[in-house]
Amino acid sequence: MTAASAIQPSLAHRAEYAALRSAVAAVERLSFTRAGSIGERIGRLGYAPIGIRRAVVERQLSVSFPEKNADEIASIARAAYGHLGRTSIETAILPSYRAEQIVQLFEEVHGWSIIEERLARGRGLILVTGHLGNWELGGAYLAARGLPIDAVARHMANPLFDRYLTSTRHRIGMTVVHDEDAVRRVPRSLRDGRAVAFLVDQGALGLASTWVPFFGRYAKTPRGPAVFALRLNAPIVFGVAIRRPSGRYHLTFEPIDVVDTGDREADVDRIVADYTLALERWVRRVPEQYLWHHRRWKHQRPGTPRELGDPLL
Repeated sequence: MTAASAIQPSLAHRAEYAALRSAVAAVERLSFTRAGSIGERIGRLGYAPIGIRRAVVERQLSVSFPEKNADEIASIARAAYGHLGRTSIETAILPSYRAEQIVQLFEEVHGWSIIEERLARGRGLILVTGHLGNWELGGAYLAARGLPIDAVARHMANPLFDRYLTSTRHRIGMTVVHDEDAVRRVPRSLRDGRAVAFLVDQGALGLASTWVPFFGRYAKTPRGPAVFALRLNAPIVFGVAIRRPSGRYHLTFEPIDVVDTGDREADVDRIVADYTLALERWVRRVPEQYLWHHRRWKHQRPGTPRELGDPLL
């Protein structure tokens, strides 16, 4: 029994889940673009008038982009809420799409040859990304192309949401590996020649992490992909699915160097810093498509100078 399945859903959990299923039922027969537009309008309500985590979003944007004025920050924040709403609806309706329909949602894919070449080495493939663009759609594309893929995922607070998202990922061809099972299952998957995907921009207490710069501040960042890569000689590729003005997506892959110098801790930290820097470069291009709602710098290493720590403290 998993941690999530052991939690009994509360009345609030059931109400939240009922609202989600009702929203999905209302939009799943619409076109992808139309459903996403509705999700965007709903998401923007979170910025105003509701104001869910608005101070968190605006403050983190302000310290990440100090060159932007208050109006520019507000504009990006508002768009980020809309993007989150759109992404949520797009993810919820994905199971109703066939593989060929999912592939058609992308107008351009750059670096697919990197995926093929790294997999051909026979040591599996580690894919890393962040909460940017539509990360779930990016994974769905890989599954739709026939890539054998596992997704390492954290449990959600609402166990009904957790089960729904897990079943959604399964239906589009992904195998879900929860954090508590990763140490046991990821090496097996890589040895079997599978791809294993990680979201690498949410550090959690109790998980193996290191602190590396993200927008100039130390962020607690999962080190698992780097550790697995070094132990198993597996390649790492960073990928991101960015929404274009057309409503379709651009998927890009780039390699992350895995160099074993014999100094395991230094090598891990360098690899983690490299894939975090790759994510930051893309966030700078489309900040409105990033999940600023999460407190990225909340967990801090003891002794971190205040100016390099959590901007919300």
